Amino acid sequence: MKREEIIKNRQFIADKKWFLPITVAGLIAGAILISSSMKTTDYSLLCSLSKSRSGTINEFSTTVDQLKAIIHYATSRIVPQQNFREISVTFGVLQKRSPCNFLVFGLGYDSLMWTSLNPGGNTLFLEEDPKWIQTVLNDAPSLRAHAVKYSTQLKQANSLLAHYKSEPNCHPSKAYLRGNHKCKLALTGFPDEFYDTEWDLIMIDAPRGYFPEAPGRMAAIFSAAVMARNRKGSGATHVFLHDVDRKVEKGFAREFLCKKYLVKSVGRLWHFEIPPAANLSSHAGHRFC
Repeated sequence: MKREEIIKNRQFIADKKWFLPITVAGLIAGAILISSSMKTTDYSLLCSLSKSRSGTINEFSTTVDQLKAIIHYATSRIVPQQNFREISVTFGVLQKRSPCNFLVFGLGYDSLMWTSLNPGGNTLFLEEDPKWIQTVLNDAPSLRAHAVKYSTQLKQANSLLAHYKSEPNCHPSKAYLRGNHKCKLALTGFPDEFYDTEWDLIMIDAPRGYFPEAPGRMAAIFSAAVMARNRKGSGATHVFLHDVDRKVEKGFAREFLCKKYLVKSVGRLWHFEIPPAANLSSHAGHRFC
């Protein structure tokens, strides 16, 4: 290979590393433009009805978070866990549902992005590593995150499936989360906000699930299905599951989130729209799907 070709190839690789951070920054910039135009219209209407300006303070603080996110991703070589096409799936839903209640399993390099794409909404992160929470919050102190503990291990995946099928408190007609110690897949001991909030969007990109002693995502997937089915408000719950190329994620998604509710598959991301059980003609069986 000629020297000129080697230099061009190295430049291409270097430019490629910057692609995702810059496109993420572009997504956030687009979200700002959309939300700003909507808020400008809403604020003009409010001004004609009232002289109160209390709402503008909250609007301004949200915009600051979005601008910080643009600067962060535009100047960082550290990319989010998901690629541009995968991120765009959730962004498309947030454009329609924001401001909303958005629950994210996992705290990472994409957390500032998710918060900024839900301006005025409630975005909460659940993370298993308290030290990692402090590391992330040092750079983004405005993020809301809780440290949580999981009682499962990835190597228990098969036995947990067998347990679910034999334990009545795991069955969809009876399943609940807070205090449900009989069902090993139910997430218990989490913060009250986790149980008391009806989540419009749930992103499952944690906990760790790539070695036998890791918590795995079995309980997170099961609990997301229970919360979606027990929803009292109108509309479906949007559940996004990452890393579906892995056996456990794929198997538990098919068991609890249900193939019939899968509306989009992009890369390693599956997007489900799960209706409340009250909207289903029959939901009294022993299986979710």
